[in-house]
Amino acid sequence: MGCTSSILHTGGKKKKMMIAEVVVFVPTMQIPVQSELHKGLKGLIPKDMIDRLVDFRNRVILLSEDTDVLAIPEIKQALEEYLPVLLGLTKKDYGALDAVPYKWRTLDDKREEICVTNTWYEVLSVVYMLAVLTLVEANMLLVPKQYTGSSDRIVSTDCQRDAIDMLLKASGYLDFCVKSILPQLGPEIKNKLHKDMREGALEALSLQALGQATELQLGLAIDNQKATLSVKRRLACEEQTFFTQAHCSLFGEKTNESDAGKQSLFIKYKFLEAKAAAYFYHGLIVEKSNEPLSHMNALGSYVAAEELLAESRKACLSFCLASPVNRVPPLWGAMKHFHQKIPDTASKKSQMNSYLFDQEKGLQPPPELPEFQLSLRPDDYELPEVDSAWSREKWEIIGQPLKEHLQELEDVIEDES
Repeated sequence: MGCTSSILHTGGKKKKMMIAEVVVFVPTMQIPVQSELHKGLKGLIPKDMIDRLVDFRNRVILLSEDTDVLAIPEIKQALEEYLPVLLGLTKKDYGALDAVPYKWRTLDDKREEICVTNTWYEVLSVVYMLAVLTLVEANMLLVPKQYTGSSDRIVSTDCQRDAIDMLLKASGYLDFCVKSILPQLGPEIKNKLHKDMREGALEALSLQALGQATELQLGLAIDNQKATLSVKRRLACEEQTFFTQAHCSLFGEKTNESDAGKQSLFIKYKFLEAKAAAYFYHGLIVEKSNEPLSHMNALGSYVAAEELLAESRKACLSFCLASPVNRVPPLWGAMKHFHQKIPDTASKKSQMNSYLFDQEKGLQPPPELPEFQLSLRPDDYELPEVDSAWSREKWEIIGQPLKEHLQELEDVIEDES
């Protein structure tokens, strides 16, 4: 489901491929594939517990491979039911942390498969999948079910608010992955992770979600007559900051442009849009002040906003054409407003203040934008309690426990020597 352009499978075959529309960036989906849980866990935990784990995991596999995006709530429920049972394997008491090679593969044309023998990797993959599915849901809320080709789009206030909630929830999953699950994995395992699941990419995706939630808040503020220019400028500046931080996270681990791929292109074009909006509102506010350079600074802001908006159009096209290709989204919400207002305002103000261009120093660089403390935070997420089935005082394990088997082998070797 890379960038929501791929589609979950039905009957093991691809559905007819549609060129998707991306409002919310979604990285490549990764799904579990059959792993040898019985073989790895035999002798460590009771057979009925192994069967439960296999049943829960197989349900996730079945739903992921044999359904489409309409079944996302069912897939998420299966993941949430699997997680409490899986967490029992992370307890050191059972010696099962490194007993099973867990296999996952990407749901795209490359079909890249990754196998890691560590239960925390499985936990990471489950929580990451919950995050990606939640991002898909947010995108679905903002894209019409039936593509009409119309450039006139209206997304209801309720859908936008629900999408904000989804984005904050996804950010919470990703933030938890970075802060609480990745530290459980050693450097060797971290190097095996898919590029989308490494620390920088996870941080960037979490910040992107917050940036897009802020963009939706800005769109709602534009439609609210009570929202002041200061509120709108603040939201635009905060959105810009989120995408700036996302860029820094993505390239903080020496990730190159080709590895970052479509994600880096998305960050760039959303950053340019946010900065254009910030300069537009900054110009409107500065122009109202009585400072001597107010008109000069306002004009510089409008010109900067127009240039950034033009750059953002090019960046958006580059993003859409990058593999996997997606449709160029029609203008709606906040960006439809800015594409109408910014060029018009910049043109009018340039004509009114043309004398500023004739001064000896010419038009000065745009003023610095103000910085604000970020308002949005990821939703809090915590792993569920370990399934109560793990709390049995005595287990009758069928077969010989692995530790006893290894001890017997050592005793035999000592006797022979």
